[in-house]
Amino acid sequence: MRKVVVTEYVTLDGVFEDPGGGEGTRHGGWSFQFWNEEAGKYKFDELFASDALLLGRVTYEGFAKAWPTMKDGGEFADRMNSIPKYVVSTTLKDLEWNNSHLIQGNIAEAVAGLKQQEGQDILVAGSGELVRMLMRHDLIDEYKLMLHPVVLGDGKRLFSDGIDKTVLKLVDTKAFSSGIVILSYQPAAK
Repeated sequence: MRKVVVTEYVTLDGVFEDPGGGEGTRHGGWSFQFWNEEAGKYKFDELFASDALLLGRVTYEGFAKAWPTMKDGGEFADRMNSIPKYVVSTTLKDLEWNNSHLIQGNIAEAVAGLKQQEGQDILVAGSGELVRMLMRHDLIDEYKLMLHPVVLGDGKRLFSDGIDKTVLKLVDTKAFSSGIVILSYQPAAK
């Protein structure tokens, strides 16, 4: 059985919006000053421990705009472009990025079906609304929060108002010399 792993760049005040700057927000690109070889290796290993991406529409559109045009992305870009991508959207009709598949209708049932297949992890990046929906249906097996040592004061938060109380169990930590700390959690009930 596969695991659904949520991986997020997060600030100390819980903002996960626009870490790469592609959305044009006021604080966009806030993660770059903390990027180093340790972070790069971590993200590389994380991607190669997965064999599918599960994305919401906004994240998919941003990734689909950026990754296919990466000329010097090496093995990481090759993996991003070739790996199956499952996209949750009620508005998208055509998915042009290679190996992308649309999920509509009963999303929880579709994701539960993906988890039953043989394979590696299913990686969820960004996709806040999707993450909150997966939480409500107890479909997340692990959260990998890449906590950055910065406070933005505003922006979209991963765990926004209105979600149910969720108790998590810390299963691993890693600290990088740039100040990034990886906090890996699993639902306490699992």
